Amino acid sequence: MANEEKDLLKTIPVPENVSDYYKSENYISHTDSNKSFFDKAYQLVKKVSLSQKESLIKKLNKGEGLLLDIGSGTGDFLVYAKSKNWNVQGVEPGEKARQLSEKKGIIVNEFLQDVEEMQFDVITLWHVLEHVEDYDAYILEIKKRLKPGGTLIVAVPNFKSNDALHYKEHWAAFDVPRHLWHFSKNSIERIFTPHHFKLIQTKPMWFDAFYVSLLSEKYKTGKANWIKAIWHGTHSNLSGIFTKEYSSHIYILKKEE
Repeated sequence: MANEEKDLLKTIPVPENVSDYYKSENYISHTDSNKSFFDKAYQLVKKVSLSQKESLIKKLNKGEGLLLDIGSGTGDFLVYAKSKNWNVQGVEPGEKARQLSEKKGIIVNEFLQDVEEMQFDVITLWHVLEHVEDYDAYILEIKKRLKPGGTLIVAVPNFKSNDALHYKEHWAAFDVPRHLWHFSKNSIERIFTPHHFKLIQTKPMWFDAFYVSLLSEKYKTGKANWIKAIWHGTHSNLSGIFTKEYSSHIYILKKEE
């Protein structure tokens, strides 16, 4: 990785076949696997987070509306949002993940450019922006599809968190080379402000500290260690209360009218 600046890191070099890294069975967000220890942990966290995500967007939008989820994976968030009366669309480049979405009755587009430039009330990117090579161009495409005053929700890891500083090169949320960018809190506001988005709130993702620590322990030692993962995840969250630097953040932005 190389420093773009102290608040933003970039993965260099990016392999020409980076798309192949998404085809791995170890890339859990593109599968519904529930076989391994880590699969089960991930699926448990995902189930808990679905209602939290939908409650958040409903509160921000003051009701249901048009929702676009970019990087929709296997479609579980869209399925849940649809059950809560949202009119949903999705974007997912991964063919296998799209097929799993279709089996659940959710049709998604392969690319954002395939989505009609209609005015969505809410657009969400749950751990997606770090995968985008040209984030400025991507933000412009998002802006075209969000109504004035609409809500944009971006969730990304934070490389200045306590768990990142502890695990260093073993920190699982670096996820090189799939993650092309590595954000801090300051960098998010900096890259969105020129596109006339206003950051109105930043929220922690508490579960991420534990899951990322669990994976990081495996990367560092070669085996899972629940006790250490819970300890470092708890320590990271407690540290975040004072530093405001959590393992991952949810950034709530509004498109200026």
